Amino acid sequence: MSVPVQGVLRTLVISPNWIGDAVMAQPLLRLLKDKQPDRPIDVLAPAWVAPVWRAMREVDTVLEAPFRHGALQLRERREYAAMLRTRGYADAYVLPNTLKFALIPWLAGIPKRVGYKGEMRYGLLNVIHHDNRDVPRPMVSFYAALANAPARDVPLPSALPRPSLFVPEERMAEVALHVGLSMKRPLVLFAPGAEFGSAKRWPTTHFAELAKAIRTERSDAQVVLMGSGKDKEVCEEIAALAPGVHNLAGVTKLDEAVALIACASAMVSNDSGLLHIASALNRPIVAIYGPTDPLHAPPFSDVAKSIFLGIECSPCRERECPLGHHRCMKDISAGMVWEPLREMIQGR
Repeated sequence: MSVPVQGVLRTLVISPNWIGDAVMAQPLLRLLKDKQPDRPIDVLAPAWVAPVWRAMREVDTVLEAPFRHGALQLRERREYAAMLRTRGYADAYVLPNTLKFALIPWLAGIPKRVGYKGEMRYGLLNVIHHDNRDVPRPMVSFYAALANAPARDVPLPSALPRPSLFVPEERMAEVALHVGLSMKRPLVLFAPGAEFGSAKRWPTTHFAELAKAIRTERSDAQVVLMGSGKDKEVCEEIAALAPGVHNLAGVTKLDEAVALIACASAMVSNDSGLLHIASALNRPIVAIYGPTDPLHAPPFSDVAKSIFLGIECSPCRERECPLGHHRCMKDISAGMVWEPLREMIQGR
């Protein structure tokens, strides 16, 4: 944690709990920096999201939140707010919509406290934005709107900076060597997990078929499965069906995963946090959508292909397929993904 310079005002951003949301909040920080270039930005984030914020150039200090997920812990929040008070914040941007996170800047006496109305937060926030549910709101726009005065409409993604992360080349090489991968050979990453629920997962059999197609045409390609420990079982299924793939699910920490994604030739991903990390690192991406809307949280890479069938029941935005057939994902064949992916890895 950096030591605040006496007399220098700072900005506090309170992070969402989801990795993808944290990535899509980065344009907000860029806009805040454009308005106040000399004002340091600190981010208060859960430990599991903190590595994403550390890869953003706009962030001065990442403060890891000591609170249990879902718990109010009023005494602990009051004590933490007392520490924050000493850091000299002029303003705070509360990205989660919950009461408990809005308490922190209020208890810390931060003069300007910005966020969406959320749950009973009048008084805790004093610059309150309202989410217009009648108008589509891509996540980058939803967060970026907080940089300006409350308004009915949010800015279009095309009018905003793209989410951007940065990893030094030496860090990329260090992590690749550590996990036994070569930066001189094509590196194709698969992200078959989805924290939100099984409805967002492309079938493991399809991932395995795609891995075989890659290996058949590009024997030099390294196909790598990425994910957290929660994705280990899904990745093991793919590895069993497609011998020769590297399974790193549950092996790499998030900061290591970010470094590996930074050196990927291409990535194939469900709508997940790793997809948005790859997007912010400007890697070629094939993004697979079924129960979620690709316009809500699209990839912003220079080279990206979103595959979405748009069948009659999607996007349902449910964690599990409510009809039991999961056609929105099952009907996306390995060939449909391989076609754009093949072009992305040609010459790499």
